[in-house]
Amino acid sequence: MNLAEAKALGLKFPERKRIGRGVGSGLGKTSGRGHKGAKARSGWSSRIGWEGGQMPIYRRLPKRGFNNKNFERVYTVVNVSDLSGFDAGTVIDLAAVLAKGLTSKEKHSELFKILGSGEITKAVIVKVDAITVTAKEKIEKAGGTVQLIERKQNRAKFVAKDGTKRAPGSPRRKSGSSSK
Repeated sequence: MNLAEAKALGLKFPERKRIGRGVGSGLGKTSGRGHKGAKARSGWSSRIGWEGGQMPIYRRLPKRGFNNKNFERVYTVVNVSDLSGFDAGTVIDLAAVLAKGLTSKEKHSELFKILGSGEITKAVIVKVDAITVTAKEKIEKAGGTVQLIERKQNRAKFVAKDGTKRAPGSPRRKSGSSSK
């Protein structure tokens, strides 16, 4: 704050800068924009978060919070044709496939899946977490059986623990509380 500005009688706004009006004005030649570069040109504007090529703060700091990739289901996958190496009547699960050396275990995977590529002629018992429709048909056609390993089932949406349904948007009822 300047006393001269405070005592300016009746002047609401300071005088505007008249740039580009000659060297004598003090704001001629480069018009207060410095020498060359993108900032001296017309049409220049910086993007939010741009730090002049330096690694921006949002990339320097560690990421936090929810990420769907952490919950991705990763399967160790084998084709139907690979199962023909087993004897008839054997139980085939992830451990048996790994022991036979047909595949290596996928990273972070405890799940086993069979795809339908190829043919099988032996009747085998297969314990899997997931299987394609064609693979299931081929195994059963050869006289084998497919056993799906049960996973934890999540409750359906808008269904209370006691099995009663509620409308979407309606408040949840408190169990055990009585209304006055």
